[in-house]
Amino acid sequence: MTTGASNPTTSYVYVGLAGETAPGREVQSGLYRMAAGDSEWEMLRNGLPEAPEIRAIAVHPVQPDIVYVGTQHGPYRSTDHGEHWEKVNVPDHGLPVWSILFHPHDAKLMYAGYENCEIYRSEDGGERWQALPVSVRFPEITMARGANPAKRVLMLDGSAADANVIYGAVEVGGMLRSMDGGEHWENLSHGQYLNDDVVDTHGVLVSRLQPGKVFGIARAGMFCSTDYGEHWQHVHIDALNDKGQTYCRDIRAMPGNPRKIWVAAGANFQSNVGVLFHSKNGGDTWNQVDLGVTPSHTMFALAFDERHPNRMFCATNGGEVYGSADAGDTWQSHPLPENARLIYAMACG
Repeated sequence: MTTGASNPTTSYVYVGLAGETAPGREVQSGLYRMAAGDSEWEMLRNGLPEAPEIRAIAVHPVQPDIVYVGTQHGPYRSTDHGEHWEKVNVPDHGLPVWSILFHPHDAKLMYAGYENCEIYRSEDGGERWQALPVSVRFPEITMARGANPAKRVLMLDGSAADANVIYGAVEVGGMLRSMDGGEHWENLSHGQYLNDDVVDTHGVLVSRLQPGKVFGIARAGMFCSTDYGEHWQHVHIDALNDKGQTYCRDIRAMPGNPRKIWVAAGANFQSNVGVLFHSKNGGDTWNQVDLGVTPSHTMFALAFDERHPNRMFCATNGGEVYGSADAGDTWQSHPLPENARLIYAMACG
């Protein structure tokens, strides 16, 4: 493990460890950083809370020295690639942060998604924050004994064409949409049931090609809407479990090339199958990616470098990290130190 000052011209990949928040669930903690092209991870601590549980990481799309992470005690910010951290002044209730978004229309517009289903907005690049009135009704849901019934905003995304359009993927609950910057919200979950018993939504991606085209990923697979989320259709990808479904956990588009979309998936929340799916045509068709190795855990996270779009990373919740410098054609393993696992967040920049 190496330490030292960050290089402003260097890109970094960040990995956060966490776990579920239900009582009795296993939790790990820590934030790791690796310089692109390097092979050594370093743990980042300076200014973070003790034993930080990192469930969200966001790198500023234009100023990559600015990095936000979501912890069990709210969001923290670094202005030097993670060397030093300070707590962000959000008037929250001390609940875990699960998602942080720089709005693709305007990076000064930021959103943070919490447990339980709280969303905060900043209009000045993260200096001042206000709670949004997220008061929507969700479908009736059933949960297995011991599962976490919390409504966590796992992922946020917005329209690059319209700063007022914002979506939130809620686990467990469904899909949220606001057309006025977060002042009013709607539940758009109908049509994402299949034969599953829970609207267990994990991610959302708004197409940069067609603003009305939206992808939602869930425990039951992947769904697509072409009318801003009003109606959904199930997207065909290879089934990985005995329900005939695929557990999808993260979805990202390649910076500068929105036709290329990637999805991190597996058989279930905890499985010995880790898979990446890739579309080269904006989500019309999908194929499994050959990593050159067989990940032994569910693929949980994806990250792209905005300045170098061919550079990408993926990670499993078992702690496996893989990187590609050629847009996913070839991959290299980057093992974390000290048997670190339960990767819940990843970003690059």
